[in-house]
Amino acid sequence: MKKLTCKEIITVASMLFGMFFGAGNLIFPASMGQLAGRNMWMAAAGFLITGVGLPLLGVAALGISRRDGLLELASRVGRPFGLFFTCILYLTIGPFFAIPRCATVSYTVGIQRILPDAGQRAALAVFSLLFFAAVLFFSLRPGEILTWIGKVLNPLFLVFLAVLILRALLSPAGSIPTVEPSGAYQSGAFFTGLLEGYNTMDALAGLAFGIIVVQAVRRLGVENPEDVAKNTVLAGIFSSLLMALIYVLVTVVGAQSRGIFPVAPNGGEALAQIAEHYFGGAGAMILAVTVTVACLKTAVGLITSCGETFVKLFPGGPSYRIWAAGFCVLSFAIANLGLDAIIAWSLPVLMFLYPVAIILILLTLGGRFFANDPLVLRFTLGFTAVAALFDFLSALPAGIREALHADPVISRVQTWLPLAAQGFGWICPALLGLIIGLIVRQLIQHKARSSNFPLS
Repeated sequence: MKKLTCKEIITVASMLFGMFFGAGNLIFPASMGQLAGRNMWMAAAGFLITGVGLPLLGVAALGISRRDGLLELASRVGRPFGLFFTCILYLTIGPFFAIPRCATVSYTVGIQRILPDAGQRAALAVFSLLFFAAVLFFSLRPGEILTWIGKVLNPLFLVFLAVLILRALLSPAGSIPTVEPSGAYQSGAFFTGLLEGYNTMDALAGLAFGIIVVQAVRRLGVENPEDVAKNTVLAGIFSSLLMALIYVLVTVVGAQSRGIFPVAPNGGEALAQIAEHYFGGAGAMILAVTVTVACLKTAVGLITSCGETFVKLFPGGPSYRIWAAGFCVLSFAIANLGLDAIIAWSLPVLMFLYPVAIILILLTLGGRFFANDPLVLRFTLGFTAVAALFDFLSALPAGIREALHADPVISRVQTWLPLAAQGFGWICPALLGLIIGLIVRQLIQHKARSSNFPLS
């Protein structure tokens, strides 16, 4: 059995960290810290499960499945489901939400604070136009620039972040035990932290990009699927520990900042305020430039991955260049809605996608117990998807829910479905679907055995 050397494990871990952790990942723990206050430890525990643990399991699931990417993995349920789920997942981590968020996070951390409120919309339009022009330029000319930026920028970003966190910890802006939690963090910090981890989109990214990590492990000489998964998880532990450490420390800094700042509208503004407090205008500008280049790199990688994926999904359709240009235009349009709007509209989609992704990951990891029977997959994922639709509806903006007359239905479901009020109403239906699927499978097998051995 081939085992990765320590150097090889570190190499794979570095790649995992680079794929999963972008500058945008910082805004959610910073915001969570401000909102959770003295309940931040419970919130952080929930956040780490969905923001760190699930992405790692997603990569391991692809390694165990022996499938060549998400489409093949999801198509075990059925080809239509595989195509639908792959498309909606890539669009979510691509031009619908994650790519526009790259531009708006950069703008929020940097440009927004130095301009008057009156010119914000025009400034965002100009900034995002330049941002996506650069993204398209590099997406159509992939080469050494991405490698160079990745090698230089990620260490630079981590060094500046480490300096900022260290300064904040040595000179705390406030005492965490004295900070009152806000909103849902008052009584349900753990479950709210779990849901906040959805916003990283890393579990979805783990399913989408995990095949890259699996292929890297295989290229290092590991062939057996279980050994691929074991070595991937081993390497992932290092990157996960680093991600978890950063998430917790940023959450702490966010909570401490409440000693001098009110709750910011979003995590981007919170980070900018903290950097400016400790390092003045120069520190805020350094953070802004570093975050902008980091987001640029992430956006180029996402455009490239989405473009290549859609070319494979629709081989008779548009070329890569057309997909890349179209995704950039769409991302530009959505980015101009602003960071708050993108976060608000992404939440309902994530409330639907995450349960389905979680169950797909768990069923893949435990597939050997039911021989990966498509019947079990369909029952479990079908029940999960129906229940997740109610979470989707409940997360919609109030005006949309009112227009759809959805509130009475949501209220009724939350009354009788366990954990629905906390955003996890899909758990019991998923278990019910699994049980039904296993029972039906057993009945079909029993009938098949009976037909093979008829009574004389």
